Amino acid sequence: ADHGTEGIACFAELISTNGIFLDHKIESIADNVVVFDIDLVQLKTALQSTLQSLGGSGGGDSARAVPLHNSSEDVRGKKRLSRGSSSSHFHSYSSFLVVMKLAKRGGLPCLCLDSSCADGSLDVHHAVPVRILRAQEWQNHLPPIVNTPDVQLEFQLDRPLRSVVERLKSISPIIYLDGSMTGELVLRIDSENVAIRTFYDKLIPRFDDARDGDDDNNTNNNNHNPQPRNDPSRKCTLKIESKKLSASLQWQSSMLRGSVSSYIICMIENEMMVVHVVLNPEDVGFFTYYIPVHYMSPDMMEFG
Repeated sequence: ADHGTEGIACFAELISTNGIFLDHKIESIADNVVVFDIDLVQLKTALQSTLQSLGGSGGGDSARAVPLHNSSEDVRGKKRLSRGSSSSHFHSYSSFLVVMKLAKRGGLPCLCLDSSCADGSLDVHHAVPVRILRAQEWQNHLPPIVNTPDVQLEFQLDRPLRSVVERLKSISPIIYLDGSMTGELVLRIDSENVAIRTFYDKLIPRFDDARDGDDDNNTNNNNHNPQPRNDPSRKCTLKIESKKLSASLQWQSSMLRGSVSSYIICMIENEMMVVHVVLNPEDVGFFTYYIPVHYMSPDMMEFG
């Protein structure tokens, strides 16, 4: 991980059937599951080269519609992918076909990207080395189990957080987030020399899967006055490192316009901040960031 981003976890789930693949086949002696490590820098380079090759052969800007860009978001240097002896077909541009498969090249296991033109005028091949892991290790690479969120807020796509966080990051290493199920979020920094507040209102509160005040999972919550799940007055304050928060929002500048359907901020007091991003169209998949937060005692809690 980059300096200052240790502890962040990102998980992407891309839906194969009726999603990014026209067709797919998975075969494995371990219940059709194989786990491998892949270097994300090399994978990103291969994906970008594939897109450029499609656009450079007459596709022009139409190559921007290729759904491959949906898999390019991750802040870690390593990513775990599951597959079997797979062959998956991306439908990119009407006259092109991109095939992703796990195969051996020079005796080494590789994730291969083969793109070809329908008329046979272009063939581009990439082979990214991978490290095969035992199928049993899949359990070690699942998303973390977290408590039910105290506050969940859905953002409008035309109101990105990244630009604000970048400005605050240049001033303070710590950012406080005060969220409320009334649809409000405050980003603030407090230091000896400066105090700044940035307000977001008219956000969409997501009461589904939000914490119920009577939930037994509420043991880590410092709120001693339980509130019903649909109570709009519920609040949560998080203390988070600005570098980590910024890293979890880089997709807002790197992904193409129209690639995201929606994104939700989930706040779990003294435990985690979760950023859940749904790709567009929604049946392509999603990715989720898990960002650790600093502990705050009850007397440190302050909303707004």
